[in-house]
Amino acid sequence: MEKAIITTNKGTMEVEFFEKDAPKTVANFIKLSKDGYYDGLNWHRVIPDFVIQGGCPEGTGAGGPGYTIDCELDGENQHHDRGVLSMAHAGRNTGGSQFFVCHSRTNTSHLDKKHTVFGKVAKGVEVVDDIQEGDAIEKIEIVEG
Repeated sequence: MEKAIITTNKGTMEVEFFEKDAPKTVANFIKLSKDGYYDGLNWHRVIPDFVIQGGCPEGTGAGGPGYTIDCELDGENQHHDRGVLSMAHAGRNTGGSQFFVCHSRTNTSHLDKKHTVFGKVAKGVEVVDDIQEGDAIEKIEIVEG
């Protein structure tokens, strides 16, 4: 089973994927990561006690990879808890490369079954709290878990 190592200028997060619940979303994230798509991008949206969001090549929240993927909302792990990775989108089935990581469950329950949860930070979740808008996603590596 593969996992992701997200290296930021504030530290490293190790992510375990929910392949059973969101296989196409996980495959898309892995492909983009292996292609180096995320390397050097920034966290363009940071809302305290909500989420940090990255994956926009323009750094504005308006960009993507040039295609969209469908939402996968039927799995058991569709709860936006602390450390969860989920796909950002501009409406159902419009995700592509932008993803967010949740600070906590406090302000995220309304996202359940609306945004595809595809993984969770297993180590280094405290890094989420240190990320500021504009901080770097230095590299995302996919490794065997």
